Amino acid sequence: MKKLLTLAAIAAATFGAQAQNFPDGKPITIVVPFAAGGPTDRVARDLAEALRKPLDGVSVVVDNAAGAGATIGIAKVARAKPDGYTLLVTHVAMATTPVLYRKLTYNVETDFEYLGMINDVPMTIIGKPTLEANNFKELRDWIGKNAGKVNLGNAGIGSASHLCGLLFQSELKAEMTTVPYKGTAPAIADLIGGQIDLLCDQTTNTTSQIEAKKVKPYAVTTLKRLTTPALKDIPTLDESGLKGFQVTIWHGLYAPKGTPAPVLKKINDALKVALKDPDFIKKEEGLGAVVANDKRLEPAEHKKFVQGEIARFGPVIKAAGQYAD
Repeated sequence: MKKLLTLAAIAAATFGAQAQNFPDGKPITIVVPFAAGGPTDRVARDLAEALRKPLDGVSVVVDNAAGAGATIGIAKVARAKPDGYTLLVTHVAMATTPVLYRKLTYNVETDFEYLGMINDVPMTIIGKPTLEANNFKELRDWIGKNAGKVNLGNAGIGSASHLCGLLFQSELKAEMTTVPYKGTAPAIADLIGGQIDLLCDQTTNTTSQIEAKKVKPYAVTTLKRLTTPALKDIPTLDESGLKGFQVTIWHGLYAPKGTPAPVLKKINDALKVALKDPDFIKKEEGLGAVVANDKRLEPAEHKKFVQGEIARFGPVIKAAGQYAD
C-alpha cells in the first residue's frame, strides 16, 4: 500500500512540475470546429499569432475540425489530454449546441475549463435592395402587413444568422418563413437577387455588401451604434423600439476539464496580453469585431456569461422546434 502511495505521489509531483514548466517548447494546438477561411477560423489564427510572444515564443497552430454544427471539434477538445497543449476557440455554439443537439457526447458546463472571452461580433438586419421599407419603423410596419409572407434567410440551422433570426422573430412576435441555406454566401446572393426578403448576419459577412449598397441595412444588434464607417449611421434595434435587444457572435477560449490550475493561469495571463496587442486589435476591427475588455476575461465570469446565453437561447430554440439533429 505504501509503495502505491509513493508512486502516486511521484506521479503527482512530476505532473505538477510539468504544469509549472508549461509551455516547454511543444507546439500548442487551437482546435477550431469550423472550416478554414471562415470568421471563427480567422479569429483563431489572429489569436494564435498574438499568443506566441506571451507564451514564451512557442508555436501555436490551428486545427480545423469542422462538421456537425461545431460539435465534432468541440467534442475533440473535450476528449483531449488536459495538459494545456490542446485548446478550443469557438463562438456562440458553445451555448447553443446543448439545445440544438439533443444527444451530445460532451457537456459544455462540466467537460471544459473556461479561459476567457476573445471578442464580440455584432449582427446586422439587412433586406433585399427592392424592399419598400426605408428604415426600421417602415420595416416593422411592412412585416406586420405581410404576416406569414415574409421570407427570412439564414446560413443554416444552428448558424449565427439562424439564432439571430429566431430572437428577432420572438421579439417582434412575428412569424416569418425561415429559409435555411448552406452558408452565408448563398443566402446573401439570394437576398441581393430578391429571392428572400431579410437576413440577420454578422458584420464580418455584411459590411462590404452594405457599403456597396447591394442590400438595405435596417439595424445593428448591439446596444450602442458601431463606429465602423459603413455602419456608423445604422440605428440599433434597442433605439428602434426593441428595448434591450442584443445579439453578438462572441468567441471564447477553452481547455479540457482537468487542465492543471497553473497551466490555466498561464494561458489566461497570455490571453489578456494577446488581446491588448495592437496588431490583433487592428485585425479584429477589420473583421467588424470588438475585442473583449471586461470582466468576461476572467474564467469564472466567462463561464457565468455562457450559462446566461444557454438560458437565453434555449427557450427560443425550443419554442421554434428547429433542431439540428
